[in-house]
Amino acid sequence: MTLARNVAAIDLGSNSFHMVVAKVVDQDLQLVSRHKQRVRLADGLDDHKNLDHASMERGLECLAMFAERLKGFDVDNVRIAATHTLRQASNAHVFIERAREVLPYPIEIIPGEEEARLIYLGVAHTQIQSDTKLVIDIGGGSTEMIIGTGFDAKLLNSKQMGCVSYSNAYFSNGKLSKKNFAKASLATQQRLESISSKYRKHGWDIALGSSGTIKAVREVLIGLGYDDGRITLKRLDKLIDALCQWSTIDEIELDGLTAERKPVFAAGVAILHAIVKDLRIDTLHFSEAALREGLLYEMEDRFKRSDIRMRTTENLAHKHRVDLEHAESVNQTAMHLLNQVDAELGISKKTELVDLLQWAALLHEVGLSISLQAFHRHSAYILRHTNMPGFNQEQQQVLSTLVRFQRKALKLHEMEPFVLFKRKHILTLIKILRLAIVLNGQRNDEPVPKLSVSIDKECWTLSCADSHWLEENKLLQADLVTEQAYWQNADWALNIESLEQTV
Repeated sequence: MTLARNVAAIDLGSNSFHMVVAKVVDQDLQLVSRHKQRVRLADGLDDHKNLDHASMERGLECLAMFAERLKGFDVDNVRIAATHTLRQASNAHVFIERAREVLPYPIEIIPGEEEARLIYLGVAHTQIQSDTKLVIDIGGGSTEMIIGTGFDAKLLNSKQMGCVSYSNAYFSNGKLSKKNFAKASLATQQRLESISSKYRKHGWDIALGSSGTIKAVREVLIGLGYDDGRITLKRLDKLIDALCQWSTIDEIELDGLTAERKPVFAAGVAILHAIVKDLRIDTLHFSEAALREGLLYEMEDRFKRSDIRMRTTENLAHKHRVDLEHAESVNQTAMHLLNQVDAELGISKKTELVDLLQWAALLHEVGLSISLQAFHRHSAYILRHTNMPGFNQEQQQVLSTLVRFQRKALKLHEMEPFVLFKRKHILTLIKILRLAIVLNGQRNDEPVPKLSVSIDKECWTLSCADSHWLEENKLLQADLVTEQAYWQNADWALNIESLEQTV
């Protein structure tokens, strides 16, 4: 008898929070239930990009309801992704820390491009087969546009335009007018200007729209007599004309338009109208699947996700002409050191921190493609701001932090806070990566001697069975003395056996 496994995915959007629950039976993913709560998180962002108390409380209240449904779910079977508003919020870490008290599962803040990839994955898994798909998702704070083939996204973008943010910017007076629609449409076209020709040139076989805005447009069009629910430019023109019959948003009365969608509907229509016009979309169909389904399918296909991240790191290494042989030597030394102290430091071999250390070792020199001077800072910038499919925002932050502190002075006050990972573990990985890099600093064919590392009351000690290892490697000895000084200035302790000077 095959046992079913319960899994769940949650999307913390700018307008609404969504949860989908499914059962995994054999190779089949069976959706069990969907849950949605409008929280208007984006409404709570002030001029300094801080979430206010009221918006946080609405979000936490929703998560408390979700938590009731998830009682008994294993942590490995729940994935939670936060999108545009929490990407923007300066105090997002405060909300996430409070959320963990209500819902005891990790919350990932995912970059816009990663959100786009996952949206496409969810749609691709649930739609009829076609050679090439265009997928559009208009959220509360951002809009994602993806062209892909099969399950692979080929061209993707995330633009800062959403039904909540546009409502605040272009319909803040609550007025419905051709002038307000024109302003919102022009702003959308300006954001599309740099990418629209690429999308038109690439082309697609079928265009699909997902999530609340496009679903609401479809329902309203059906209410207006377009029973097939297909979205076209002419129908959107007529919808805007219909909306402008009312003076204010509060007065809108359209079949198919819910009360909770009404405040942001006009802005969503304006964005969609501009996209359909600019990309010259003939017909847009609606897809029930979106980001949360993408999270579900990728959660079940974990090997595929690992492959995506490995492919991402390898592509980045090739793009920046990384010395792969040297990077692998650093990686092997780092793993050798970590394996000796992981249990003592509380770092499980199964944790993704181990993977992140390996990827950091592979990519620690990407900044050399810019300049040798301060290349560690260049590397950190690249890993923080490059689109890295398969990685969430904090995973990229970890990679960036590890390579930022790989060499030179340890200005640890510059380190940003983490939510998914413990600071002490990141500091440990920094120590290991630095030692691995120093020990491979000669870049010659001679293998690094098999070193032992031990920790006694926060003091790390490097030793070797060959008592003459440093005498025969004077340059390495000098580099280790310099590294000791860096550690000492950071209030860390490093001892190298057979060195006369120890710290």
